[in-house]
Amino acid sequence: MKFVFLAGGFAGFALATVAGFSADRAPDLILRDAALACLGGALLFRWFWSVVLKVLGEAVALKRAADDSAAVSHAAAHAVPVSPAAPAKTR
Repeated sequence: MKFVFLAGGFAGFALATVAGFSADRAPDLILRDAALACLGGALLFRWFWSVVLKVLGEAVALKRAADDSAAVSHAAAHAVPVSPAAPAKTR
């Protein structure tokens, strides 16, 4: 999580810095915008990473459920049938 937060901050800072220099803005404005973009990028990457982790968790849970149902159906297909019990004798 820390790596994603740092990577998002760096990406936001770098993107805003490059955009500022390419637009020929003043260095103090570039630094201010880059600092804000650093915070925004870090928060955005953190949110995106939580979404990715949630989706991966759901995928693993679905895969486990599919494997369990496949194992149950395989066991049921190869089960030895048991003959029914003899009916009880009544008078």
